[in-house]
Amino acid sequence: MFLHTHPYPPFVFPDTEKLIVGTLPPPRFTTGELKEGDVHFCYGSRDGQLWPILDRIFGLDLEYADTAWAVDQRQYFLRSRKIGVCDIVGEARRKKIDATDLGMQEVEMRDLIGVLNQYEKVHQLLLTGGNSKNGPEYFLRRLLKQEGIDLEAIVENVPRQYRFQLPKSTRWIKTVSLTAPSGSANRAVGSMALYKEKKKQDPSYTTLDFRVDQYRPFF
Repeated sequence: MFLHTHPYPPFVFPDTEKLIVGTLPPPRFTTGELKEGDVHFCYGSRDGQLWPILDRIFGLDLEYADTAWAVDQRQYFLRSRKIGVCDIVGEARRKKIDATDLGMQEVEMRDLIGVLNQYEKVHQLLLTGGNSKNGPEYFLRRLLKQEGIDLEAIVENVPRQYRFQLPKSTRWIKTVSLTAPSGSANRAVGSMALYKEKKKQDPSYTTLDFRVDQYRPFF
């Protein structure tokens, strides 16, 4: 069994207002065997779409390479927008060494509630995936259940939005379950009625365009 550990500590700072919450980067980020085009930072896989999405939304002109400058660009952007990153999975075991969420076993979650209690300005979680098994929302629900915290629905259409209240606090945390920024989620995007409608109106409309439109209001 391969022990898939998260290579990056949470990227959170005192002014953080929003947290990007995913699961684990691909196993090669654990072993350090990066590919050309990978960036040695959160969501740095060359196959992932989070940074290309944000690049499109904000015109960041990002570098996609294993360089200090590429990391600095991303960290500067996050700090400037008061956005942190705290993936919910700390480690998992895998029979097959791949990046699928479903392949994770014996998952150990991070203390996300502890992070929220420590950083009191955080008011929103940007989940990079929904409630399918082993997705960010799936683990968030499990974590909240363990803590006896209720998750209330606000918007039930995709992207679904919820809120919860921290124990012994009047503070509410809102969540949004964004369509996963991975190539494996493209099939799910292609089956969505809204995507089909936009594709019909504009044949050049892509699954990346769809995510850009979906992510823009929340970032």
